[in-house]
Amino acid sequence: MFELQLTPRFMETDALGHINNTVIPVWFEEGRTPIFELFVPTLDLKRWNLILAKISVDFVAQIYYGSPVLIQTSISKIGNSSFEVAQQVVQDDKVVAQGLAVMVHFDYEHQRAAPIPTDIRTKMTEHLQLA
Repeated sequence: MFELQLTPRFMETDALGHINNTVIPVWFEEGRTPIFELFVPTLDLKRWNLILAKISVDFVAQIYYGSPVLIQTSISKIGNSSFEVAQQVVQDDKVVAQGLAVMVHFDYEHQRAAPIPTDIRTKMTEHLQLA
């Protein structure tokens, strides 16, 4: 499991003083960076080989400004060319949001999904956590 601690910024609040619901997918994307690095260690966009096929977010509880959050990220399923990333936001020891992203290893030159290479699949398996 990968973990990233963030401090919510004032600009991320809404009119009610909570963290705006549009912020969570941004936090989740940042939490997926270690997974991106499994595929493109330098994060060089000219060598990028991933696409985001789907995301979903469940808002479990209100998230507040002024208290750090922990983004927890793990791989929950590995297919031939795609994989699922399970994520959650924890604040004050309570899960406040959960999400799932479907990522696809992609060949941009041929514009199609490509099998996940064996060496990357091996690294991914180290972070596999089944639900």
